[in-house]
Amino acid sequence: MSLRSRMKNVPLQVIPKADWPRQRPTYADAKPAVIEAALRRAEDRPSGNWYVFAASIDIRTDRPFGARVGGLEVVAWRDQQRQLHVGPAACPHLGADLTTGKVNCGGLICPWHGLRLDGGREYGWKPLPAFDDGVLAWVRLDDVGGEPALDSPVVPARPTGARLAAVARLEGVCEPCDVIANRLDPWHGAWFHPYSFTQLEVLSAPPVDAGEDADRFLVAVTFRMGRLGVPVIAEFTAPEPRTIVMRIVDGEGTGSVVETHATPMGPGPDGRPRTAVIEAVVAQSDRTGFRHSLRVAPLITPLMRLAAARLWRDDLAYAERRFTLRDNVSG
Repeated sequence: MSLRSRMKNVPLQVIPKADWPRQRPTYADAKPAVIEAALRRAEDRPSGNWYVFAASIDIRTDRPFGARVGGLEVVAWRDQQRQLHVGPAACPHLGADLTTGKVNCGGLICPWHGLRLDGGREYGWKPLPAFDDGVLAWVRLDDVGGEPALDSPVVPARPTGARLAAVARLEGVCEPCDVIANRLDPWHGAWFHPYSFTQLEVLSAPPVDAGEDADRFLVAVTFRMGRLGVPVIAEFTAPEPRTIVMRIVDGEGTGSVVETHATPMGPGPDGRPRTAVIEAVVAQSDRTGFRHSLRVAPLITPLMRLAAARLWRDDLAYAERRFTLRDNVSG
């Protein structure tokens, strides 16, 4: 009987009391060679030079949105048909910051001298290829990525139909590979995040020489809600160099995904690299109560973002530490 069948009527289970130090140690299982090999395979996959830079909902028709990707400042906005426009944030006239401008009747107006941009090539300003997948906004930077370009980004399969989606963003002093390596280490979950995970067991991990068909981590884990928990089985895969996808494959919310995207921002004032972690949680359930919850989505999605941010505040310590150790060795 599948986990999903056993949980058909009652998805929540009481979590037995257990002391954190009495968990089974996982350091012997978390082999660095396995994690590094999975990371190398991820880095070899094509991205087509596409980078996530924002949640779709954050880019609006009434004001510009600014971000830094690969050392380039970009500005984004939507026209009256809600089409996404992205390009350099420096005004082609005298370099004003277009993210401080105004959007009027679908065009972006520079705050310094009123130069208007409607999203096409004009006045020396050149738009960048952009893509909106309904949850996240992407920009293609061929000069930054240096790969053969793809017409669209590698977007993971997501739940269709009724769903809840929330996007959290944090920044860390590290490189994208440090963020991806964190997610390719599922063994740390119950140790490093005991407030969120318990009863975690890595059921299978790809060997060092794994092929595409076997390149996934399969994990049994219980998501905590105080003394109650929801047990699931989840898989972790890396569809492209800067993305990790956790998908629930059995249990409550089967098909739901957590996408972690690591976007290089460029160096900070101290010369060290900055990376934006942009995580999208896309949840679904076949329970009647879930459909009712969609009516109060504006109240639920902020809680989803807070939960993701809490995890990543911890995990960025992991990623930043990994970068510091690598930087010390290379320095």
